[in-house]
Amino acid sequence: MTDSSQADETQADVYDVVGVGLGPFNLGLAALLDDTDCEAAFLEQKPEFEWHGGMLIEDATLEVPFLADLVTLADPTSEHSYLNYLREHDRIYEFYFYETFQVPRREYDDYCRWVAENLDSTRFSRQVTDVRYDDGEGVFCVTARDPDGGETFEYRANDVVVGVGSVPFVPESLRGHPDEDVFHSASYLDRRERCLDADSVTVVGSGQSAAEVFLDLLRAQPGAGYRLDWFTRSEGFFPMEYSKLGLQHFTPEYTQYFHDLPQATKDDVLPEQDLLYKGIDEGTSEEIFDLLYERSVGDADPEVGMLATTEVEDIERTGDRYRLTCEQWQEGERFAHESEVVVLSTGYHRPTPQFLVGIEDDIDRDAKGRLRIDENYEVAFDASGRVFVQNAGLHAHGVGTPDLGLGCYRNATIIESLVGEEVYPIDEDTVFQDFSVERFVSNAPDSERLRNATPLQED
Repeated sequence: MTDSSQADETQADVYDVVGVGLGPFNLGLAALLDDTDCEAAFLEQKPEFEWHGGMLIEDATLEVPFLADLVTLADPTSEHSYLNYLREHDRIYEFYFYETFQVPRREYDDYCRWVAENLDSTRFSRQVTDVRYDDGEGVFCVTARDPDGGETFEYRANDVVVGVGSVPFVPESLRGHPDEDVFHSASYLDRRERCLDADSVTVVGSGQSAAEVFLDLLRAQPGAGYRLDWFTRSEGFFPMEYSKLGLQHFTPEYTQYFHDLPQATKDDVLPEQDLLYKGIDEGTSEEIFDLLYERSVGDADPEVGMLATTEVEDIERTGDRYRLTCEQWQEGERFAHESEVVVLSTGYHRPTPQFLVGIEDDIDRDAKGRLRIDENYEVAFDASGRVFVQNAGLHAHGVGTPDLGLGCYRNATIIESLVGEEVYPIDEDTVFQDFSVERFVSNAPDSERLRNATPLQED
C-alpha cells in the first residue's frame, strides 16, 4: 500500500482527474485508470477502505454476481479483478467448489480493500473540504485535510469525479433518541449486542437491509429470548424482481434509453420500478419464512410480529422503552407499539456535499434542484472544467444507477470522456429485448416507424 503522506509528496503538479470519495464506483474508476497514462488521485476521508461496515452481516451476500466486480465487465484481463484477488489469496479452488455467483459481502469488502491497497492513486485520511475552479489557470483546486492530524493538502486537476455516496436517512419525527437504542441499520453490527440484550426489538423499514437485520435477529432469537417485530409501510414484504428478463433493466442499453426519455416521463416511470431495486432478495425471504415455519411446529409461538402497510409516525421514550405511534394506512387504523430497541432501516439520501459550495454557482440544476447530468455522467457546468458524478443520477439514468453491475459501464464511459478516446468497450447491444420503437423497428424487417401519425381516438 502506498503511504498517503509519501504519495502526496510525489503528486503531480496538475492531475488529469481527482476523484472525491472511494466507494466501489470511484475505486473501480481508479482501478481501470491504473492501466492508462491518466494521472489521477482519489481522496477518501476514512483511514482505509470500508463498504457498509455496519451491514457486513455473516452469511449476507452480494445481490449481483461476482462478475460485477470493480473491473471485469470492462476488462476481464485486469489484475484488479475478483478472480485475481482469489488467485492472490490462494482461494481460487475454494471459490470453484463454492459453486455460487453471489459472493459473501464481507469478502467483497475485503476484495475492495485489497484493490485499494494496491493502487498508487488512492489517498486515505483525506477529507475534502473545498472544491473551487480557477478560471485563470483553468484547473480545479481541491482542498483536503487529515481528519486526525489536521494537516491540509491541495490538489489541482483538470477534471473532478464526485463519488461520495449516500448517507443514512432517518425521518425527523423519529430522531432525537439515544443512538444505542434507536439507530439506523447502517450501524447495526456496532449495536448488535445491544439488540441481543434487549427484551424486545422492532425493525422499521422495507427492502433488503431491513430483511437482513430481521433475519439475523430471528436466527439469534432462541438464545436471546426477545420479542421481534417488523413494520414496513410498503404494501407487503415483496421480493426484488430477479427474473432474467426483468434484470435487463440493469443494462447499458436500458440506461441509454432511459436517459433519452423526457424528464417528466422519467419522473413518472421511476416510482413504478421500486421492486426492481428496493425489494427483498428471494433467498432472504425464503429463509425468514422457513425459520418461522420451523419455530411454529407444535403450536409453538415464535414471538414474532410482521405488519406491512404500516407507517411509524413518531417515537417517544417511556421509561426504558420506546413507544411507536403507528398507522396501518390501508385500514386507516392507528395503534401504539412498545419496544426496548428500534432499528430504523429507513433508507439513504444524498445531500449536496458541502465541499461543492465553492462551485455551486456554476452547477446547472433542474427545477427540482437536481443535477443536470449528460449521457456520459458529466454534470452541466458553466465553467471550463468538467465534473462527473458516480451514483448520483437516478433521475437521469434510471434504476441501474446504484447497481454494482453497471459500475464498469459508467466508468468506461467516464474514462472515454477523460482521455478523449475509447479505452474500454462501451457496450450497446446488451439485451434480447428492445426498449425504444426506433431500435425495435431497425431490427424487425417488416416494421416501420410511423412519423407524424394521427393519434388513436378515444371512444
